[in-house]
Amino acid sequence: MYRKILMLGITLLLGVPASQAKEPRGAAPIPLSPQQQRLVQQAIAREKVIIKQIQKSTPVVQSYIQDLRPDVKLYQVPVSDQYMLGRVDFGKAFSADEYAQVERGGKKHGWFAGSFSFMQDLTKAFHLENSPTGFMAMMFIDPTGFDLQHYQFAFVRREFLGTVRTWVFDVQPKEKGSGRFFGRIWVEDEDGNVVRFNGTYISNANDEASHYFHFDSWRMNVQPGVWAPASVYIEDTLKNQVAHATSFKGQTTYWGYSLKLPTKESDAESMEIENAQDQSDNSTDVSPLQAEREWISQAEENVLDRLTQAGLVAPPSDFDKQLEQVTNNIIIGNNLQLPSDIHCRVILTTPLESLAVGNTILLSKGLVDVLPTEEDLAAVISFQLAHIVTGHHIDTRYAFNDRLLFPDTATFRRITMNHSTPDNEEAAKKAVELYNHSIYHDKAASVGLFFQQLQVREKDLPSLFTPRLGDSLVRADGQPWLAGLTQGAPKLDMDNLTQVAALPLNSRLKIDPWDDKVFTLNVKPAPLLNARDKMPLELTPVYYRLQRYSDASPAAPAPANAAPAASAPPSADAGAQQPSASAQAQPQAGPQ
Repeated sequence: MYRKILMLGITLLLGVPASQAKEPRGAAPIPLSPQQQRLVQQAIAREKVIIKQIQKSTPVVQSYIQDLRPDVKLYQVPVSDQYMLGRVDFGKAFSADEYAQVERGGKKHGWFAGSFSFMQDLTKAFHLENSPTGFMAMMFIDPTGFDLQHYQFAFVRREFLGTVRTWVFDVQPKEKGSGRFFGRIWVEDEDGNVVRFNGTYISNANDEASHYFHFDSWRMNVQPGVWAPASVYIEDTLKNQVAHATSFKGQTTYWGYSLKLPTKESDAESMEIENAQDQSDNSTDVSPLQAEREWISQAEENVLDRLTQAGLVAPPSDFDKQLEQVTNNIIIGNNLQLPSDIHCRVILTTPLESLAVGNTILLSKGLVDVLPTEEDLAAVISFQLAHIVTGHHIDTRYAFNDRLLFPDTATFRRITMNHSTPDNEEAAKKAVELYNHSIYHDKAASVGLFFQQLQVREKDLPSLFTPRLGDSLVRADGQPWLAGLTQGAPKLDMDNLTQVAALPLNSRLKIDPWDDKVFTLNVKPAPLLNARDKMPLELTPVYYRLQRYSDASPAAPAPANAAPAASAPPSADAGAQQPSASAQAQPQAGPQ
C-alpha cells in the first residue's frame, strides 16, 4: 500500500499520467529526419546495385580461422587453425534472388564451376549452415530483405572513416525472424553506399544457442561508384572440444576484382607484365648451356605469368624494390657473380612460405607481415637465394604453356613447385653461409628468436605453416630449415617486452582489391604494455582508413596502434604514388 502511494506521489510530482507509469523504461526511437530518411533509402537501393555488380566479378577469396583457448598470461592463444583459398565467379555462386547454384542440364560447366561448392565450404567453416544465404551473408547486409518493410533504423552519429564522411545507423529487424541482420551500418554521405557494417544475425527464439557469430565487414571504393567487399573479421565464442578452444577469430579478404575469366582464345597467351625488359641477344647463336638456361627461363616466366594471371602473385610494385635491396645486400656481402639480376615478388596469400622461380624470389604476404626486423627478412631471402646459387630450379615441364592453367574449379589446391627435401637441405646450409657473410651477420640473435617463435606455434597452426606454392619454413618434424642461425640466440621470453620475435598477421602490407598491387602500411610501432600485446602470428581486427576512388590526396597517417616492431624492414614512401583510393585504404594490425 505504501509503495502504491509513493508511486502515485512521484507520478503527480513529475506530471506524468499514471497510465504511463507502468510502461517499460527506455526512450522510443527518435524518428529519422528527412535527410536521414533519404540516405537510408539510398543505402537500400545501393545495396541491391552492389549485389548485381559483385555477380560480374571473379575475385580471389581467402579465409583464415584461428581457434583460441584461454591463457593465464597471454589472455588467449591459438590452438588450431583452418585455411581456404579460392577464386569465385559470383555469377555462378548465387542467383540474385535465391542464391542457388547455376547449372546447365544438371551439370557444372566452364571456368570456376565449383564456385557454389567453395562458398558452401566457407559456410561450413564459419558454422553458418543455418543462414539462408550462408557465408555471403557477411558480404551483404541482407541480400533478400534489406528494406524499410523489414528493418527499422536509428541515427547514431556522424563519423569519419579515413577521409570518408559517414552517417552511422543502428539497424534491427521489425520482426524477430531468423537470419535477419542486427547491428550497425556506416553509410557514406555522397552516394549512400554502405562502407562498413558489423553485428550479427538473429536466431530463432526456440533455439538453445545462436547459430550466428559477430562480424565486422568492410568495403573499399575500388572503382568510381563501386564499393566492393574487402575484408570481413569474425570473432566469437565457440566450444571446440577437440581443440580445447572456447573462442575463435577469422578473417576473409577479397582481391582480384579486375581479374578476367579465362577464355579458350586466351589460354595459350602469356600475360604482359609491367616493366618487363627484353634482355635477349639476337645477334649471336646460343650454346647448348645457354639453350638449357633459356628453356628453364621459359618455364619460369610462364609460371610467373600464370600465377599473376590467377591472382596468386602481386604484379611488380615499389615494395619489390625494398625486398631487392635486402637481397642485394646479401649478394654484395658474398661477392656473388650471378648471370642476371635477382628480382623479388609477393605471393598474396597468408600461409608462411617462399619460393625461387628462376631469378625471382617469391615471399608470401603472410610471411612478410610477421617478420619483425630487416635481418629476419634477410634470413628468409637467403634461403631462396641459396636455391638460386646452387642451381635448383622448378620443373621444366612448365615451359609448355598448357601445363599451368588456373583453374577449372574454384578451390586452389597445392601446386607442386616446392623444392625437394635434398635441395632444401643443401640450400639451408648455403643460406647460413650467405647470411653469415652479409652485413646482417652480427644480428643472428634476432633471427634465432623468430625461428624459436615458429617452433612454439608450428604444431598449433598447421594451416599457417603449410605452403600452397613453395617451400615451408620448417621441416616435417617442425624444426626450422635455418636452425643454423639460431645458435647464440637468447631464450624466448614473452615477459621481456624488448623481445619481439614475430608480429601479428597483417602487420606490414596491404592489398589493393582491384589490381592486386601491394603497398606498405603507413603505421607507427605501438608501445608494448604487457606480454599480451605481442600476439605473434595471430589474427587481429583490421581497421581501414577509407578514401574515395577519386580522392588523390595522401592517406591520413594511421593511429599508433599497429603491431610493434623493434627494427622494421626498409620502407619506401608507399603513399607517395598510389594509383587508387582502394590502394590507399590502410588496414591496421594490432590491438584495437
